[in-house]
Amino acid sequence: MNIDACYKIGLVLKPHGLKGEVTVSIDADIPNDFATLDAVFLANQERLVPYFIQHVSVRDAKAFVKFEDVDTPEEAAKISKLAIYLPKTARPKSTRGEFYDDEVVDFEVIDQTLGVLGLVTEVMQAGANRLLVLMHHEKEVLIPINSPFIISVNKSKKKISVDLPEGFLDI
Repeated sequence: MNIDACYKIGLVLKPHGLKGEVTVSIDADIPNDFATLDAVFLANQERLVPYFIQHVSVRDAKAFVKFEDVDTPEEAAKISKLAIYLPKTARPKSTRGEFYDDEVVDFEVIDQTLGVLGLVTEVMQAGANRLLVLMHHEKEVLIPINSPFIISVNKSKKKISVDLPEGFLDI
């Protein structure tokens, strides 16, 4: 499986218990049915390796997962700090006007007054706020993802239209 065809859903944090379970941090925009997954991919040196799930216990943004063939704390420690991925085809379609964070990376951001600002390099989570991150004239710009700033997102053209207040880029 190619890593570009997948999206990150979490991170294996550390071993949990004596039977090979691990504690997993779950990202915010993953499927609500994490506990029903049968398998995931773990990124091991830029290679995705499939891991089959025996059982899962979800508590808020954490899960305790027992993978097949991971039966000791030592084996669990070997997969600690590895990112967890699912195929993008398994992700529910985003609704109109909404998008997943990784979908808009490399989208062109265009202000209604100033024109092209740059390309989205990432979407950052800052507390309860999501921010578009882009470089504009060698300066990092953070644009809040909410209605006063984002006018439209065109996924087919890979463009995001924004209406920034006067002086926003001078801050």
